[in-house]
Amino acid sequence: VQLVESGGGLVQAGGSLRLSCSASGRTFTINAMGWYRQAPGKDREGVSCLSITENSTYYADSVKGRFTISRGNTKTTVFLQMNDLKPEDTGVYYCKAGPNYWGQGTQVTVSS
Repeated sequence: VQLVESGGGLVQAGGSLRLSCSASGRTFTINAMGWYRQAPGKDREGVSCLSITENSTYYADSVKGRFTISRGNTKTTVFLQMNDLKPEDTGVYYCKAGPNYWGQGTQVTVSS
């Protein structure tokens, strides 16, 4: 499975960004997709996840009410709409599919 992410960038605090992740290859093995992020000097943390089989979602407490994860028209595309961004949201955002497929990461920088 290959994952391609896009949509990162530089935005001021309070702004919005939309990340996208498209999977290709053996996508029939994917039952969940999600987003993780890693800030400089910190561990990678889970941000949001979507279960394809159960159609359920998960959000980290720090992003609840501001971020929304959704699927595209195909099972293998997922979006992360990020609103009211804060400087602490800065980091590299990684898409993950299934148990162990990762994207290359996309940089999100929020200036104060």
